[in-house]
Amino acid sequence: MSERKGTRKRPVDAIRLVVGEGVAGDAHAGNWHRQVSLLPAEAVDTLRGVLPELSPGDFAENILTRGLDLKGLPVGTVLQAGTAELVVTQIGKTCHNDCEIRRLTGKCVMPSEGIFCVVTRGGQVSAGDRVTVMRGDGAVSSEGSMR
Repeated sequence: MSERKGTRKRPVDAIRLVVGEGVAGDAHAGNWHRQVSLLPAEAVDTLRGVLPELSPGDFAENILTRGLDLKGLPVGTVLQAGTAELVVTQIGKTCHNDCEIRRLTGKCVMPSEGIFCVVTRGGQVSAGDRVTVMRGDGAVSSEGSMR
């Protein structure tokens, strides 16, 4: 999370997700369609050859996952993360011009690999929690974990 816009997010052990807001205490929280951002750790791993010091939050993601094809999820997909529930609202985004990682590596993975969600049931999400893709009938479609 980050307390101010324009600063790197810092890793935390747990976040509290709030309906209509997103991550409690995060500078990007608000009543809009990009309340929570998720990024697969595998995408970050691909850039570690160039920038081995990459840390969680360096791409401004709120949740770093492992084992899920996030960009393959359609808008409207329901995710359960920890005790919270999210709905996918956007796949990828345009990278802003002053992206430090893009300047250093020539590539930023958030535009092509990241997703954005709104919070539909508040709760806590902790490092190591499962992130579950739910089907329309409430059954589990696939699972990954938070990093």
